[in-house]
Amino acid sequence: MDDVLDPFEIRVLAVLAEKEGLTPDSYPLSLNALTNGCNQLSSREPVMQISEDTVADVLARLAERKLVATVSQSGARVVKYEHRMRMKWTLEQDKLAILTMLMLRGPQTAGEIRTRSGRLHEFKSVAEVESGLQFLIDKYPPLVAKLALAPGSREPRYGQLLGGEEALARAGTVATYGGAATGEAGASRADRVAQLEQEVSALRAEVAALAAQVAELRAVIE
Repeated sequence: MDDVLDPFEIRVLAVLAEKEGLTPDSYPLSLNALTNGCNQLSSREPVMQISEDTVADVLARLAERKLVATVSQSGARVVKYEHRMRMKWTLEQDKLAILTMLMLRGPQTAGEIRTRSGRLHEFKSVAEVESGLQFLIDKYPPLVAKLALAPGSREPRYGQLLGGEEALARAGTVATYGGAATGEAGASRADRVAQLEQEVSALRAEVAALAAQVAELRAVIE
């Protein structure tokens, strides 16, 4: 994809899409609710710890790409946010549910996606999930890719391409070799990669914030 998203941007979008389906009464989400969803310990791979300030910076970047919009509700004291993935990429709910699962939990088989996405969309069969995956693969640019079948595996895994092909390749390697075959070493590698990605994204946000402050100071001085 031309517009590659960083791990924090992917997490924020995925949480908005997830909560839209799971808790429609409290959607769109406030900044606080969204931050809590990003840092949730269950149904997340990897688990993240993101500050509200970082989430706010991420939302601003996503809004520039028309992937997020602010919503001002009558009587509400805080601004709320909603995703625009459905419109941005012309996705029906079944395709959005598949993409959301891959964004939240990394590479998975069609069977795993079907089991985990029940509250977002009820797939009648694994074949129905595979059909949705193929739709996402065939889009231009593609949103999903099929990973090579790992030795000893019976089912292929699929991963989202929003973070770029290199990020998917790393995630696919972790999914293939980071389990029982390599034990704690594989898990630690996955943790290190996730931590580094988070640190890079956080530093990028801090640099952008500092640049904005410098620009404001220059404008005042001049």
